[in-house]
Amino acid sequence: MSHFMRAAIMLFLAGLIVASGNTAGRAADAAKIALVIGNAKYPDNELVLTDAANDAQDVANELTRDGFVVDRQINLTGDTMRQSLDRFYARIERGAAALIFFDGFGIQSNRQTYLLPVDAQIWTEPDVSRDGFSLDAILAEMNTRGAAIKIAVIDASRRNPFERRFRRYSAGLAPAIAPSNSLILYSAALGAVVASGKNDRSLFVTELLREMRAPNISAEQALTNTKNGVVGATNREQVPWLSSSLTTEFSFAGPVARPPDNTSSDQSPSKPEPQKPEPQKPLCEVPQPDAAQSADDLARDPVVADLTRKIAANATDAVSRYKRGQVYAIKRAYALAMRDFDVVIRRDPRDAEALNNRCWTRAATGDPQGALADCNLALQIDPGLSDALDSRGLVNLKLGRTAEAIKDYTDAIQRNPRSSSSLFGRGIATRKSGGDGAADIAQAKSMNPNIAKEFAGYGVTECVP
Repeated sequence: MSHFMRAAIMLFLAGLIVASGNTAGRAADAAKIALVIGNAKYPDNELVLTDAANDAQDVANELTRDGFVVDRQINLTGDTMRQSLDRFYARIERGAAALIFFDGFGIQSNRQTYLLPVDAQIWTEPDVSRDGFSLDAILAEMNTRGAAIKIAVIDASRRNPFERRFRRYSAGLAPAIAPSNSLILYSAALGAVVASGKNDRSLFVTELLREMRAPNISAEQALTNTKNGVVGATNREQVPWLSSSLTTEFSFAGPVARPPDNTSSDQSPSKPEPQKPEPQKPLCEVPQPDAAQSADDLARDPVVADLTRKIAANATDAVSRYKRGQVYAIKRAYALAMRDFDVVIRRDPRDAEALNNRCWTRAATGDPQGALADCNLALQIDPGLSDALDSRGLVNLKLGRTAEAIKDYTDAIQRNPRSSSSLFGRGIATRKSGGDGAADIAQAKSMNPNIAKEFAGYGVTECVP
C-alpha cells in the first residue's frame, strides 16, 4: 500500500472518530430526560396549590440549565397526564438518565403511592387505582424503556380532600418499589403529611434547588443534603424520605464548578445554616379550627353543585346524597350533613358507613348519646369497621369515658396502625386518665400536622386542667 493511500485512510478514520465523538456528545446531551408536573388546581380542593405551579416551573428551569430535555406540564387531567407520561417514555433512550418531578396530591392505597390528576373522582378505595397513576408502575416503565438512571422527586405528601371521603386518617405516601439504579425522594416521611400552607413556594423545593445547583456533588448527595436541610429548617417536624439504589455516578450540575447563586450567601450547601432560637411556646396551645363555610360558598362548591344536580334529577339517588353528606361534614356544615345522612339511613337502616358518618357528625355537634347509638349500631352490623371504632372513641372521649375511649382507639389502631385520628385520640384519652400519651400524640402529629386543629373542631384539645 502506498504512503499516499495509507495517509488517506488514516485521514478518513480520523474523520470517523471526530464524527463519532460529536455524535456521542450529542447523545449524552439528549440522554437526560425529565417530565415535570405541577398539579395546582384540583376542583375538589378549596385552595389552589400555588406552590405546586411555581415549584414545577422553578424545577423545570433548573433541570434545563443542567442539560435535561424537559417537558413541563401544569394541571393535568387523567387523559393529559397519561399522554404526557407516554411522551416521556417514548423519549427515553437506552442508557439515559430519566427523571420525574411531581408536585400536587398523592395518595396511598394497597401499599402503593398514586399520583393524582386534577380531575380525579375518588370516593372509595378502588377509585384510587382507577384514577391515580402508580409511582411503582412509572418507575418500572422507565426501567423497561432502557433508562440507566431513574430519579423520582415527589412533593405530594399533603392532606388531600379525597381521603376523608372513605377513611378517617391520612395515610401519606407508601415506599416505592423501585428498579435498581434508582433515586427517590419524597417531601415527607412515609405515612406522614406536611402541614397545609399558603406560601408561593415550598421549603422542600427551595432546599432541593439549592442543592441541585451545587457543583462537584453527586445527585444522591444533593438529595441527601435536601433532606437534611428540610429537617434542620423545620426542627425535625418534616423529615423527607430518601431511597437510593444508585450504582452509577451522576450529578445534576456536572463536575465543573459553577458560579455561586447570587440569591444565596451560603456557598457551602452542605453546611447547615445557623438556627435562630425558637420562641418559647406555652405549655399547651389550643389551635383554632377553620371556620365553617357559608351556605352561599357551599352552593358554589363545584362538587356540592354537581351532587345537588344529580339529587334534583333523581330524588332516590342515595349514593349522591351520601357523598354530599360526606362533603358537608368535611366542610363542617354539620346540619346539612345530618339531613343527607338521615335520608340515606331511612332508606337503608343497616347502612353501616352512613351510620358511622352520622355518629361522627353527631359527636362533632354535641349530641353524644345519639352518636353513641349510631356507632353501636354500625359496629353491630359491621364489627370490623375501624372508622366506627374511631368515631365511637371520639364519642366516649367527649363523654369523659376515657377507659372506653382508649379501648375503642386501641382496637381501631390494631386494624389500622396508620390512623393519626385514633393515635391522637388515644393519646388525649390517656392523658386525661392521668397517663402520659405523649408518644401517641407526637406520632399522630408527625403523620398529620393538622390533627390538633381537626380535634379542636370537635371540641377536644390536648390541654388537661
